Amino acid sequence: MTADNADSLETADTTAASDSDDRPDVAPAAAVEAILLTTDKPVSAAKLVDALVLAGIETDRAGIEAAVTDLNGSLETHGRAFRIETVAGGYRAMATDAVAPVLAAFHGARSTGRLSRAALETLAIVAYRQPVTRAEIEAIRGVASGEVLRALLERKLVVVAGRAEELGRPMLYGTSKNFLESFGLAALGDLPTIDGIPPAPEAESPRAEAAEIEPAEAVSTNVDPAATDPADGADTQPSDPEQTTADPAPPQPKDDA
Repeated sequence: MTADNADSLETADTTAASDSDDRPDVAPAAAVEAILLTTDKPVSAAKLVDALVLAGIETDRAGIEAAVTDLNGSLETHGRAFRIETVAGGYRAMATDAVAPVLAAFHGARSTGRLSRAALETLAIVAYRQPVTRAEIEAIRGVASGEVLRALLERKLVVVAGRAEELGRPMLYGTSKNFLESFGLAALGDLPTIDGIPPAPEAESPRAEAAEIEPAEAVSTNVDPAATDPADGADTQPSDPEQTTADPAPPQPKDDA
C-alpha cells in the first residue's frame, strides 16, 4: 500500500468518525416525544421524519409509527398522564381520561367558553351534513341560527366551504381543522354513527361536489352569516330562545396535555 493510499484511508476513517460523532444519541421515540411536548398543534408523520432526519436520526414514516407505539407503551407502563394520539391528520400529546377531572378543576376559568346546547346542535348538523347551507340548518333545528353560526365561525370550529350551485348561491358551511383538534378526531370519519347515519356523507349532488373543500383550505371564517348569506334575505324568524337561556353544561372538547 502506498503512502497516498494510506493517507486517503485515514482521511475517510476520520470523516466517518466525525459524522458518527455528530449524530445525536437519542432514540426516535424520545425525539418524537420531545417535539410533541413542545407544540400545541398536531404534527404530521412527514414533518416528524423531516425533523429527525435533519437532526441526524435516520427514520421514515414506518419508523415514526413504531416510535409512537413504543412511546405509548412506555407511557402506559409508567402510568404517565398523557398519550400520543392521532388528531387531525397528525400526532399530538393529549391527557388521558383519568386526569380529566383534575384538568377541569385547574382550568375552571375556561368554563365560560363552553358551547351552549344551541351551538352544539348547530355544530353537529354541520359536521354530519356538510357542506350545508344556513337554511338547511334552520330547517332541521326549527329556529333561526344566524347568531349561533356567527359564534361558531368566531371560534373557528366552522368555516365557509364555498357557495351552493343553486338560486342565490347561498354560503355552504363545513367544519374546520380546529374542530378536529378540539374534539380529538383524526378525521371526520371518526365521528360516531347516529341512528345509522354515517358521519360526513359523501357528496351526491353537483352542489356539494363543487364545494367540497378540505377543512384547512376553507375560504374564510371572518363572515357574518346573518348579513352576507344571500339565501337568507331578511331574517323574520324569531330569535333563538336557546341563546337567552342557561343551558346545562354539555360535553366539552378534550384537554391537551
